[in-house]
Amino acid sequence: MDRETFVKLLNDDLSSEYQSIVQYIQHGAVIKGAEYLNVADEIKRHLPQELGHAQILAEQISFLGGTPTVDVSQVHPSSGAQEALRDDLRLESEQLDRYRERFGQANELGLADVAEALRPLLEQTQEHVRDLQAALGR
Repeated sequence: MDRETFVKLLNDDLSSEYQSIVQYIQHGAVIKGAEYLNVADEIKRHLPQELGHAQILAEQISFLGGTPTVDVSQVHPSSGAQEALRDDLRLESEQLDRYRERFGQANELGLADVAEALRPLLEQTQEHVRDLQAALGR
């Protein structure tokens, strides 16, 4: 893999983070009911972390000589709490897999500093997956 391909993959990740931001805003509004109070609060805590992930990715893309994308991956609106939580878990799980790959790829390219910048995304995304699994009783 070369740097140009790596930057393209980081831009794909950035587009996915934009999707997360939009999705969490919409899902925060549709997750209602007493049984979901704690979950709704957790979703609200995830939202600023997703924005932070997007900022880190944009900075790393720029650092590597690329231009951060403004494209948002397609967001599918959810109409109920369970559907929203399943959609969030699916997206976070996909992102976790990608961040594991990106961390390894950065190290393979000799970009240890970029890998370390990505570490918080990996750790927080893993936490999001665990939170959503718990909310869904998994």
